[in-house]
Amino acid sequence: MTEQNQIKVGPFRYDIVGSFLRTPELKDALAKKRTHTVSDDEFSKIQKTEIKKLIDQEVAHGLRDVTDGEFSRSWWHLDFLWGLKGVKRYDYQHSYKFQGAKTRTDNAELDGHIAYNPEHPFFDAFKTLKESTPAQITPKQTIPSPTMLFRDNRSDKWPEFYEQRIDYLHDLAKAYNQTIQHFYDLGARYVQIDDTTWAFLINKLNATKNDPEEYARYEKLAQEAVIVINEMLTGLPTDLTVTTHICRGNFRSTFLFAGGYQAVAKYLAQLNYDGFFLEYDNERSGDFAPLKTIFNNRLEKRIVLGLITSKDGKLEDRADIINRIHEASKYVPLSNLAISTQCGFASTEEGNTLTEEQQWSKIDLVKSIAQEIWLED
Repeated sequence: MTEQNQIKVGPFRYDIVGSFLRTPELKDALAKKRTHTVSDDEFSKIQKTEIKKLIDQEVAHGLRDVTDGEFSRSWWHLDFLWGLKGVKRYDYQHSYKFQGAKTRTDNAELDGHIAYNPEHPFFDAFKTLKESTPAQITPKQTIPSPTMLFRDNRSDKWPEFYEQRIDYLHDLAKAYNQTIQHFYDLGARYVQIDDTTWAFLINKLNATKNDPEEYARYEKLAQEAVIVINEMLTGLPTDLTVTTHICRGNFRSTFLFAGGYQAVAKYLAQLNYDGFFLEYDNERSGDFAPLKTIFNNRLEKRIVLGLITSKDGKLEDRADIINRIHEASKYVPLSNLAISTQCGFASTEEGNTLTEEQQWSKIDLVKSIAQEIWLED
């Protein structure tokens, strides 16, 4: 194992969720790739060039950590899941139920025992990210949570490959643990796990409060999520930061779920992540009261408040955001708080409905507010 220096990086006072609007050049190359009017090698060169340009912009805007903007994937979650052993791609033939928008119908399902894939394409993507990142800046790798594979129809086929569900969950946790360890071996010191399952559970637990049988079913799913996530995190290097972003869905500026964190706060309080990126851009997210439970007096953790929306280009009122941070500090010490946008700007290649200029204005606002509140560079 690589020697550890015991110092964790991130979450930073001003941080990013990960995805950025795809550039016109990359969109054009993607279209040509699908019509076979550009070779794989030519596409790869364009993709790497656009990733390098994005990283240069992230650095120019003063970020301490950078991502590849998810330029190396089409979906924030499916591209990764397809790369695991025991998972296959299929046509779901249904759009995901976003509020007012239709997605492509790609999906993932089990095709055997889940296992780590040493040839996972995300490893090469991280190498590209790291090679393009200046030495003083931290490259952050984002991947979807393992919970994204064992909820809904994606896990329907587990009895075909496992006698007991717990064995399936252990295999999933092990595959993720080995994958994260390999990212570390490649030089990653900051990994973010993106997760819409908790927002899904907020929705379901609230909706089934008067149906004990259904409520118990979703409680069990939440308990399984805690088991898998904490097993995934067990034994990882001590100088590796692993955070989570809890997302309510993000496609063309629409969303999937709504509701405050209270319904799942007791479960989030058990998760051994180093930090939690929580969406708080509007009333859809509820109030700050559950933060006290989620934080659970764990002084080594940092809560990143997603107060700046990534779903539209209108710039938030600076004073309002500062007031909200101080309001949140009634539940979590100010020293354990940070700020980011509520989500990425393009969780799928289609992107949200704002301009690149507006995107960077949002990033600048996040940074300047953090610098004012915490008096950090």
